[in-house]
Amino acid sequence: MKKISNVFYITIGLIILAVGYGAIAPESFAAVTANVKDFIASSFGWYYMVLMSVMVVLAVFFIVSPYGKIRLGKDTDRPQFSTITWIAMLFSAGMGIGLVFYGAAEPLSHFAINPATEQPNTDAAFKEALRQSFFHWGFHVWAMYGVIALSLAFFQFRKGEPGLISSTLKPIFGKKMVGPWGVLVDVFAVFATSFGVATSLGFGAVQINAGLNYLFGVSIGISSQFAIIGIVTVLFIISAWSGLSKGIKYLSNTNLVLALALLGFIIILGPTLLIFNMFTDSFGGYLANFVQMSFGTAPLDSTKRDWLDTWTIFYWAWWISWAPFVSMFIARVSKGRTIREFMVGVLVAPTLLGSFWFAAFGTTAIEIQKKDISDIASASTELTIFEIFNTMPMSMVISVFAILLIASFFITSADSATFVLGMQSTNGSLTPPNTVKLTWGIIQSTIALILLSVNGLTALQNTIIIAALPFSFIILLMVVSLIKALQAEARAMKLKK
Repeated sequence: MKKISNVFYITIGLIILAVGYGAIAPESFAAVTANVKDFIASSFGWYYMVLMSVMVVLAVFFIVSPYGKIRLGKDTDRPQFSTITWIAMLFSAGMGIGLVFYGAAEPLSHFAINPATEQPNTDAAFKEALRQSFFHWGFHVWAMYGVIALSLAFFQFRKGEPGLISSTLKPIFGKKMVGPWGVLVDVFAVFATSFGVATSLGFGAVQINAGLNYLFGVSIGISSQFAIIGIVTVLFIISAWSGLSKGIKYLSNTNLVLALALLGFIIILGPTLLIFNMFTDSFGGYLANFVQMSFGTAPLDSTKRDWLDTWTIFYWAWWISWAPFVSMFIARVSKGRTIREFMVGVLVAPTLLGSFWFAAFGTTAIEIQKKDISDIASASTELTIFEIFNTMPMSMVISVFAILLIASFFITSADSATFVLGMQSTNGSLTPPNTVKLTWGIIQSTIALILLSVNGLTALQNTIIIAALPFSFIILLMVVSLIKALQAEARAMKLKK
């Protein structure tokens, strides 16, 4: 394969070792990764809280500072995609299937086991459940993605560097990032991306399988999940083959239409007025308690601390582990936008859309539970959303919409990942060869299939979260490097005037 770099071969070797360990000794793999993950959560939770909050401060700084006028590209460049398509791409790559998976299940869980009021199933717990969901999927996540993507896009499109994580560190380390140290950084990013997306493929297959079983009686098991992954693999490879401006663009727009249609069903058939009131009140509470939520580590409350480790710290590590993939994709589709336009779009649009999604699905789920219409709290996470639809008119139609949306998000995430992995293993090429994308598509699906067969997805998820800790240090270096480069760019722009 032409253009291929050493990053590809080294990462493949590491993948074989990790997957081999998980397949041959799944119990040992699960125990080791769980212990390390728990240690990191308890020992570095404060660090994750501070790091993610710093990302928010930096995102706001880039919006209001003079650097906001700098364009991600040449001064004459303009965006390749319309704003709506661009937001659809951010939404699909950054969260996608997670919103369908957790949109109702997470608020319902917080309502039943509430860390703030310690009085579950109360009105206070209801509001707190939505605030916590907004917090976990809101400004902190998108600020982190935005800052990393900004660094990648600035160096790639403004400075003409390859689209690699290692390239963003050149202002600090210089030519060292062209040699073995640069390869090490890029291998780490590719490894995290391939395993993160493989995990998503596995969980997506489980939810589609659960939905098909719920609606049509399709058996739940490894054979059905293998078939689902096989079909999805063919579809996302076809999409990847068609290129960024066709496959991913059309899929992202389809995702947005399907998501809005499903959201519309919930608003109309659910407790409409309550949804809008709960969103307004709870989002206001989220903003009012923003600082306290951002830095709260519950040092003197072991019960709440356990909850934080399970939810908030887990999420921060999980989002950091996804950053190489999501941020690279966001950077790739953002050429031509100013830093201010870019950061406002990345920070605000997905946060508002995601928060309203949680308000709509969470409020509906909690109301159903409160009124004893159905005991959906006892349902598994992947079935929660279908249990909600079962209480509504046209339940079959809505459920089919949901399955189509899950599948579409599923395909888009995998398609985006093959593109990013192709870039990273061909020295940052903006148009990686189809053969490379095809290879990565097959590798991602193979990882998911092998680990599904030995119940190793949770251990794989733990592995990615463990990888978030060292990558977080790379993020800090990227920030320092970006600020240093922006200062130099600002000085150069003044000299041109």
